[in-house]
Amino acid sequence: MMDIESGSYGRTNRPVFDRLEGQQSQHLYVKNQVCKFWLAGKCNRNPCRFLHSHSPNPQPQPKQIPQPQPQQSDDPNANFGNKIKSTWRNPNISASKNVKVSSPMNVKASSPGVLNSVVNCGHSGQRAQQKLCQYWVTGNCVHGDKCKDLHSWFSGSGLALLTKLERHNKAVTGVALPCGSDKLFSGSKDESVCLWDCNTGQCVGIVKPGGEIGCLISEGPWVFVGLHNAVMAWNIETQTELLLRGPVGLVKALVVGDDMLFGGAQDGSILAWKFSSESSCPELVATLKGHKLAVLSLVVGAGRLYSGSKDETIRMWDLKTLQCLQTLSGHTNFVTSLICWDCYLLSGSLDNTLKVWAATESGDVQVVYEFKEESGILALSGIEDSQSKHILLVSCKDNTVRLYDLPSFSERGRVFAKREVEAIAVGCGDLFFTGDATGQLSVWKLLGGSSAEEAKSS
Repeated sequence: MMDIESGSYGRTNRPVFDRLEGQQSQHLYVKNQVCKFWLAGKCNRNPCRFLHSHSPNPQPQPKQIPQPQPQQSDDPNANFGNKIKSTWRNPNISASKNVKVSSPMNVKASSPGVLNSVVNCGHSGQRAQQKLCQYWVTGNCVHGDKCKDLHSWFSGSGLALLTKLERHNKAVTGVALPCGSDKLFSGSKDESVCLWDCNTGQCVGIVKPGGEIGCLISEGPWVFVGLHNAVMAWNIETQTELLLRGPVGLVKALVVGDDMLFGGAQDGSILAWKFSSESSCPELVATLKGHKLAVLSLVVGAGRLYSGSKDETIRMWDLKTLQCLQTLSGHTNFVTSLICWDCYLLSGSLDNTLKVWAATESGDVQVVYEFKEESGILALSGIEDSQSKHILLVSCKDNTVRLYDLPSFSERGRVFAKREVEAIAVGCGDLFFTGDATGQLSVWKLLGGSSAEEAKSS
């Protein structure tokens, strides 16, 4: 059995999501004062602490990036599937499941409603290109309002930081909020899995599986944890705990599809376990070989399993036969993250590129669009806001997470962290979570309207 430590986090009885973090609600603008130099067309300050608007609440417009254009060809069949559609949809995400939860810590199942109250809108009036002030992060900035860098954990509009959770002391490698549960799970390189109460923000339990956590996901009542030479499978409904043996090295990627659990191992192999029922032990049914180096990312979509590897390739596997159908080449560094949206595959790499792949009429998959980032890509995720707009979350090695509207790739804002964000997860509704290399876990909420209006109505 694993060691389980109970504990608490924080010294106040108020919900942690009702407390401000770092005074981000104080805007850098001088309240209701319009810059006289801006009115005269002579202001050269960036940023300026006075308003560059006749309105007391200016809202920035995200930089518009041209919508991706398909490659042209004289062959009428060459562009099949190449045109980016106006609607992006994740075929792997079904309607929210109401899972009754009963964990070893006597968790009471309830909806994480407290997470949905907006308490901190931060400063949304800065341009997305601004950098985070590292002196402000450590509390040592002496420039105050005159500092040229950002004194906020994010820039852009329509976003709120709910809280920061601190218990891990090494990089967060996986985050999961099972639908229907009021517990958030986070795994780390510090060899622990933390359970957070969504209503109080307190750490209510620590699970120690006995080694570094390579990744962590949830599916229905199951929480899966990638370990060295094993995968821990934990059913929080029946309190069943299983240890699946077989992988060689650290398991860095997990995904569930077609009633199977797939785990990507350090030796380049992918193991497949079959579930016969929720209560029985999954049976190892296949080992998929082909990658020459560690598997870093797995995703399932449209009857296919896609795997990204340190060998700089993506492999496409048939879910029924478990045979490799195609090897996708094009990246020049580790393929760190994959997601499926609509009929497209998106891949992120340390070569600073995000590639959009689509199938041709012959069935082969090829690149139809490429987006260049300023630094290497660590993680990708997707979320839909309250207005049904699809947003791509891109974590980069420069300690930022970019938010892009799809399919235009227009940037709507950035999230900042102390160190690079290795884990991004999407919760029920409009919540998402980021975990950085310091062990800090941040809880974010997308806003349907303007930040100020949402905060007042809450």
